[in-house]
Amino acid sequence: MEIGVVGKPNVGKSTFFSAATLVDVEIANYPFTTIEANVGVTYAITDHPCKELGCSPNPQNYEYRNGLALIPVKMVDVAGLVPGAHEGRGLGNKFLDDLRMASALIHVVDATGKTDPEGQPTDYHDPVEDIEFLEREIDYWIYGILSKGWDKFAKRIKLQKIKLESAIAEHLSGIGVNENDVWEAMHKLNLPEDPTKWSQDDLLAFASEIRRVNKPMVIAANKADAASDEQIKRLVREEEKRGYIVIPTSAAAELTLRKAAKAGFIEYIPGASEFKVLRDMSEKQKRALMVIKEKVLDRFGSTGVQEVINRVVFDLLKLIPVYPVHDENKLTDQFGNVLPHVFLMKKGSTPRDLAFKVHTDLGKGFLYAINARTKRRVGEDYELQFNDIVKIVSVTR
Repeated sequence: MEIGVVGKPNVGKSTFFSAATLVDVEIANYPFTTIEANVGVTYAITDHPCKELGCSPNPQNYEYRNGLALIPVKMVDVAGLVPGAHEGRGLGNKFLDDLRMASALIHVVDATGKTDPEGQPTDYHDPVEDIEFLEREIDYWIYGILSKGWDKFAKRIKLQKIKLESAIAEHLSGIGVNENDVWEAMHKLNLPEDPTKWSQDDLLAFASEIRRVNKPMVIAANKADAASDEQIKRLVREEEKRGYIVIPTSAAAELTLRKAAKAGFIEYIPGASEFKVLRDMSEKQKRALMVIKEKVLDRFGSTGVQEVINRVVFDLLKLIPVYPVHDENKLTDQFGNVLPHVFLMKKGSTPRDLAFKVHTDLGKGFLYAINARTKRRVGEDYELQFNDIVKIVSVTR
């Protein structure tokens, strides 16, 4: 799974990425600071089962802090997008290419409206327009892939009686589209089953729906501390009407807090509404932290960065953490480690799906599973729940 951080230049996109990953990147107040995509690891954070069960985990593929599980997720920060990107304007081709395999997008916008469509300073520019233009650029990018040679492609599918969903999914596999995505988009639009009857408008509408299905997006209303309450409320109101999750965000504040915590000045858990001072610092550092407390944490409840990440993973992508174990009574693996592993599974997944995630042979030999909380046997039709602890019983184990 990969989350793409997108947006036009100079809106705090790279600051958001750096705050979320603590990867040092070049951050400057001018367009196209980011040219090569930055790649890092961020974390989806949620309560750990041991918080409820009173155990002490030995995490190996995640982190554990103060009763919380920090589950790693790949994040990519790409070059800023400007209008005309799908035609190669700016760094458009590179931007879109870097987004090919993203499972979801975080669109960072300037909530203050102080950057124009090119990323240059301005008196006011409506951030709602930035969201609409990014949609259009991705729509036309997908449309360009689809429309190239479409007539010939459609005739071949009809002549050879190839399953339409499979053929289109294969055609778009380079951007991470699967057959389910295609089926969902086609049926949402009620498109003809005969692809030779699809018009150019149908293709564009289909591209737009594929974008919604395959590249879902959360809006990070960045620089929220410098925006008015009315600016924030309007952006939330307008985009929620269109189905978007909008989170007021201060990436700069989050980056400051995480760096201060890393240096040992404060104790801070990402997403928290407060921090604890651990040792003396300069007056300038104290003032900076107090400004963050007053203008960000007290006003919004958090910097918003961690909430954005969590909403993408748990709400947008509908993923749930599941912990496989070897011993359902001790909650350990075969080496005695307590809840060492966690997997993010799609909501609706089954124990067999988890078995395949752990190891292909385990999935092939799947017999049944045991719910470690209830100690009951469950079959392959059982739907895994958030924070389930499961023992897989397989002929290969």
